[in-house]
Amino acid sequence: MRTLSGDLIAHRLSQAPAGALSKRLYDVLQTAIQQGAIATGSRLPASRDLAQELCVSRNTVLAAYEQLQSEGYLQTRTGSGTYVCEQLPETAPQASLSPSTSSAPFNHIRLSRRGTRVLARSGAGAYQWGAFMPGVPDVSHMPHDIWRKIQLRLSRRMPVEALSYSNHGGCLQLQQALAEYLRVSRSLNCAPEQILITAGTHQALDLVAKMLCDPGEGAWIEEPGYWGFRNVLAVNGVELLPTPVDDEGMLLPDLASFSQLQRPPVLICVTPSHQYPLGSVMSLQRRQQLLALAKSAGSWVIEDDYDGEFRFGESPVPALQGLSADAPVIYLGTFSKTLYPGLRLSYMVMPKPLAARMKMAHSELYRGGNGLAQLTLAEFIREGHYAAHVRRMRQLYSRRRAALVKVISDSLGPAFLSQQGNAGLHLILSLPERIDDVALAAELEQKGVLTRPLSAYYIQGTQRRGLLLGYACVEEQNMAETFAPVLHCLQRRLSPA
Repeated sequence: MRTLSGDLIAHRLSQAPAGALSKRLYDVLQTAIQQGAIATGSRLPASRDLAQELCVSRNTVLAAYEQLQSEGYLQTRTGSGTYVCEQLPETAPQASLSPSTSSAPFNHIRLSRRGTRVLARSGAGAYQWGAFMPGVPDVSHMPHDIWRKIQLRLSRRMPVEALSYSNHGGCLQLQQALAEYLRVSRSLNCAPEQILITAGTHQALDLVAKMLCDPGEGAWIEEPGYWGFRNVLAVNGVELLPTPVDDEGMLLPDLASFSQLQRPPVLICVTPSHQYPLGSVMSLQRRQQLLALAKSAGSWVIEDDYDGEFRFGESPVPALQGLSADAPVIYLGTFSKTLYPGLRLSYMVMPKPLAARMKMAHSELYRGGNGLAQLTLAEFIREGHYAAHVRRMRQLYSRRRAALVKVISDSLGPAFLSQQGNAGLHLILSLPERIDDVALAAELEQKGVLTRPLSAYYIQGTQRRGLLLGYACVEEQNMAETFAPVLHCLQRRLSPA
């Protein structure tokens, strides 16, 4: 039976300089161990098996093994085999490298202009969970036992179509379950055939940009707004047109002014139920105005309802998509906030004339799959577990938000909580203009506290400074203690020099 380490040794042995075979094999093994290609603690093939793989005598392999063992590279375990030592000799001589490994490192990488732009504006952090990381749910409360039982039951009788490529825009059962849930919980006008399951909201927006925008065409985006949308649109050649927001959502021109635009936007990207990151809710008047503008210009409204389920002490805000049966709205929803981000399942609800073509394009570009997870989620929703979980988490997050608000109000005062919406998974700690929120966030990260600077969400200059504080992962009784490093760093900056 062939082994991975055997294949590695055979390949390197074929490139080793000429010489006695046992010496060449010894050099190859020593170099592979020193370089970490064969990891410390790993088991080497039995001498007989390796000899057969290399087509050499067993004595040749034994001679190399014995030499390496005498030098402290290998050890034998009775009845178990030959292993690389956990601690290698510190003064081991460097074996001569083969021509393939002795050349200069490959470092002349050239990225495209688009690739360089993505990395320059990247907002993804090295750490994605913990206090006070915004936008991340408390994944520890996911009802894994229920999920696992459903998944085990379904896996015993998986339909063939769930194990192959999907060209229906995702699992049909999940589309049906979602259509019923969204009609009730978010007041959407939708049928199952209008729903496309995607691997995250970024993939959904990428598909929209590729199918509906030509390079150079424009998209209105909220200012400030979500960095992920900016990058996905920019890498597809869409011109970003930052549009300010206020307490009622995106500021919009009147119909007469809009009709005079030489290049109306192809896309208008909004977060109307809970503006990200400021938290305002788009008013009904503003929503109706937005739909009227989009219809007049043939623009598409991209409604990102990333955490619309989490409103505290208030009635849920209906989705923009449900205001009109013929609304030119593409609704984006996700399970990253309600269940957990690693599930990588989101969805789009599209107007019926667009849905079939978008599903075909999704199949061509991304090859949808993850059938078992989609079937499990469909049953999880159908049996009522999803709605019950959302209700429990809404209550939990409400208490945690209240605890953080109290800590900030008691320690800093209400001025640091200006313009807050009572919803979502984060709030904004408002800061004076003289405070560098980027530097403050970097210092807090060194202390193990994860925040995001508000100024980083602006494209056209900083209008407000602050920190986005995600409270979902912090228990109420630990809120004051967890906030202490933030308070300490901030008070040091607020005190006169």
